[in-house]
Amino acid sequence: MLTFISGFSLSLSLILAIGAQNAFVLKQGLKQQHVFLVCFICAVSDAVLITAGVSGFGLMVKEFPAIEVFARYGGAAFLLVYSAKSFWSAFTHRHELQPAADLVDSAGKVALTCLAFTWLNPHVYLDTFVLLGSVSLQYEAHKFEFGLGAVCASFVFFFSLGYGARLLTPLFQKPRAWQILEFLVGIVMLFLALTLLGVSLL
Repeated sequence: MLTFISGFSLSLSLILAIGAQNAFVLKQGLKQQHVFLVCFICAVSDAVLITAGVSGFGLMVKEFPAIEVFARYGGAAFLLVYSAKSFWSAFTHRHELQPAADLVDSAGKVALTCLAFTWLNPHVYLDTFVLLGSVSLQYEAHKFEFGLGAVCASFVFFFSLGYGARLLTPLFQKPRAWQILEFLVGIVMLFLALTLLGVSLL
């Protein structure tokens, strides 16, 4: 049980960091659009990566560094485009959050965007393959329990974030609040993109 808790707490502490994926889940939760699909994709993707990392496939990343390079530049390009879209929405739209009347993106489009946020993020490979994979070596005889704890943390976090976001819906019925969120999301995306490209912001 202690091993399970260790995996759960470490995984949760890594996921809690503010990032592009979390911001996307929050926005979908606020709009109440395809929330289950988004949470499920994020959690299952994490489960696959965590399982691979704990199973020892993290060595593959070290063996083929091109994987990290592709993820870095592909992720940066994707984040820059999404950042631009968020800024455009913040400065050109004054819309209230009305889930029933809000424009609904197709499930396919939302799924592809969600997958991009997950699999084009090089940090997710470092967290799952390298960090969780390395720590799991301390629990060699109980790797399954450690990995299960880490996977459960991912499911708990993403579904709590996605469905818990609706508690903020009354606030985001105000146009100004939604504009501020769009602007902050744009800032986060831009910051992460520049970080991936190695641009120093200090």
